Amino acid sequence: MRSRYAAYALADADYVRRTWHPDTVPAELDLNDGVKYTGLRIHRAEGDEVEFTASMKGPDGQPHNMRERSRFVQLDGRWVYLDAAE
Repeated sequence: MRSRYAAYALADADYVRRTWHPDTVPAELDLNDGVKYTGLRIHRAEGDEVEFTASMKGPDGQPHNMRERSRFVQLDGRWVYLDAAE
């Protein structure tokens, strides 16, 4: 989770794609959208789920928080992001 957050912050789309399950990775991924990531807080990590809040500033400079419960699965011996848990 932390490495994916860092990849978003550094706009490293290749890393984000490599750590995303091939069945759910989007066809288009633009990380050069003017968002500045300012913090990550992990609330809970249990089994294949991680609940977190990512803090960021939008292109307009306004702060935003995104809270998500993400699901991960092992694929070829490594953990990859599957989707947001409901």
